[in-house]
Amino acid sequence: MQARTGKTLAETLGTERPIVLAPFGGLSSVELTAKVSESGGLGSYGLYGYDADRILRTAHELRAATTRPFAFNLWLPTGTERDATAEEYARAVDAVRPLFEEVGLEVPAQPERYLPPFEEQLQAALDARPAALSFVFGVPRPDVVDAAHRRGIAVVGSATTVDEAVALAAGGVDAIVATGAEAAGHKVSFIEPPERSLVGLFALVPQVRDAVDVPVIAAGGIADRRGVSAAFALGADGVQVGTAFLRARESAANDAHRAAIETTPAHAGVLTRAMSGRLARGASNRAVRTIEQADAIAPFPVQNWLTGRFRAAAGAQGNGELQSLWLGQAGRLATRDSAEAVFAELVAGLPFV
Repeated sequence: MQARTGKTLAETLGTERPIVLAPFGGLSSVELTAKVSESGGLGSYGLYGYDADRILRTAHELRAATTRPFAFNLWLPTGTERDATAEEYARAVDAVRPLFEEVGLEVPAQPERYLPPFEEQLQAALDARPAALSFVFGVPRPDVVDAAHRRGIAVVGSATTVDEAVALAAGGVDAIVATGAEAAGHKVSFIEPPERSLVGLFALVPQVRDAVDVPVIAAGGIADRRGVSAAFALGADGVQVGTAFLRARESAANDAHRAAIETTPAHAGVLTRAMSGRLARGASNRAVRTIEQADAIAPFPVQNWLTGRFRAAAGAQGNGELQSLWLGQAGRLATRDSAEAVFAELVAGLPFV
């Protein structure tokens, strides 16, 4: 094992406890983020799809809700993002047309762009000066790390393999989220394809711990004190928890999503590209099955934009069969109704007071 840096994870993040709320792209809420921060952890907020104005507005709302540290999260461009060909788009539309009809919408015309420019997002996130800025799908550029550090912002990266963790450490990040294959949502691999990077947390954390000299945050399959205790026994310096907090009433999940978390067995979740064009873990439902059976998935971000139109309407209608029901393999351990109760349970697993 290499020597660690002098700071603990809590000192690096400015928190009382080494417990991090996973950022949810599209499901983050100011209330949940603030509750975790107020409890002594690091509340995180996912900025996927947010333009600069919305990022700055969200920072203002968070600061009105808590004086404690919080984190923002950004998706790094991978270079694989592309528009769909006319044929790809037509096939993808044909596959989802019945789903649009079910929620009472027509398939919309394609937009001029599918996502806000990353550099605008980045500048707004830096200007917002969160305590930490976390990134997925790659290693932030040296100038980005330097810009964050000049503002007093800790930089956190996410790794699904040891090689990715080594690359992140070499890139100057302050902490690394070792993300096991058990975790909910998108598989954030960036060196090898995600299908070849599905390492379980028990194998991943100790190997990452041995390979890097920055704090390691364990993520994936942790929902109660037992998972926290196991993560620290494996060498983690902290934990990042998603599904257990997503189940809490303060999250932006609706009742259908919470029901899926409560009832989906660990072996019954699926890894699918159907909803976004990128591999992600969640519950199977009619939307996933319809798209996969049609074998007509547009590339990212086109697929994510296209399905996002009917998913938003389905969410408002409480129709879980047409939503993205992201959840991890420990979903059935997510039994607590409030963020404070989840946090207290996690604290009970820490090896120190």
